[in-house]
Amino acid sequence: MSAPADLRIAALQPSISITLDRLNALDTLVACTRYCVEAVPALAQRSITIVKDSWSSTTDEILAAKPGLVLASVPYRMESLAALLKSGCPVVTLAPHTLADVYADIRLIGSIVHEVEAAESVIAAMQQEIAVTRARTSNASQPIVYCEEWGKPLIHSQPWVAELIDAAGGQFLGTAAKQTTADAIAAADPDVMIFAWCGAGDRVPLERVIAQRGWQDLRAVREGNVFCIPDEWLNTPAPTLLAGLRALAATLHPAQFDGKNRPRSFHTVASAGITI
Repeated sequence: MSAPADLRIAALQPSISITLDRLNALDTLVACTRYCVEAVPALAQRSITIVKDSWSSTTDEILAAKPGLVLASVPYRMESLAALLKSGCPVVTLAPHTLADVYADIRLIGSIVHEVEAAESVIAAMQQEIAVTRARTSNASQPIVYCEEWGKPLIHSQPWVAELIDAAGGQFLGTAAKQTTADAIAAADPDVMIFAWCGAGDRVPLERVIAQRGWQDLRAVREGNVFCIPDEWLNTPAPTLLAGLRALAATLHPAQFDGKNRPRSFHTVASAGITI
């Protein structure tokens, strides 16, 4: 069943636009953020309202597109969403933490746009690839992995990232989504270090981070196991998490997975003579 022709959605996070794209429901969008356009290039060819983002876009800016529903996912400003509700515009907010939450959100969006079967198909494809990856790494060594979502302060990646690391054959270091310190990570001395800073794409300055934190003698640095995975592959709770899974698997077990998925590393940058 296709989405109703009169359904008008404003998407305030790329995860929502990506999911609508996978459900073949982009026609429902009348507004989205500039980050949605980066995540779904096809949106650039459409005549829809482009707002700033879920945090700084104003109520008037969003309402100008005349949406019938606003879909928002964390992070967002409660004050802005409250103003939208006060105006009479329905708002649905998402706050996923785990892969199960991500699947539930895909189902919810699928039900909203009348693409229930498509949503189940997307979820099944995600679950199948994760299961296959887990099976391929079940008998491999399990390196300890530090995965960082933000650098000031240091914040561990989200719980769904911890699940992906587990499926890719690694052990997630620390408590997901919680702050940590450079000293605590140094004391743990992980086998692999992965950086996926929110909003940084694949541009985390690995050499500078290692030097500023005094991590030059850690095992992961000495052995060349410091990597940057594009932010959108790990921090966007959408079907694109599979790209993050592939990058993690190729990073942790390069002999078993396609090398083209292996992300940028500290030694790759250093050997190329690039100054960051």
